Amino acid sequence: MNEWVIVGIVALIVFLFGAKKLPDLARSLGKSSSEFKKGMSEGASGSEQAGTSDDAEKRAEGKAQASE
Repeated sequence: MNEWVIVGIVALIVFLFGAKKLPDLARSLGKSSSEFKKGMSEGASGSEQAGTSDDAEKRAEGKAQASE
């Protein structure tokens, strides 16, 4: 049953956009996906290096609890 749903979706996409546009759509989808992953990894590494305010608050809470 799931296979037929996938086949139907692919057929609908081909019908809407045409077979000539599909490689361009796939290429742009791949580029946007890689840019998104690149941005997410840069954002994650940037927040680890800079230290977020949430991290500072957690460290302060931990120190306060340890001193009690």
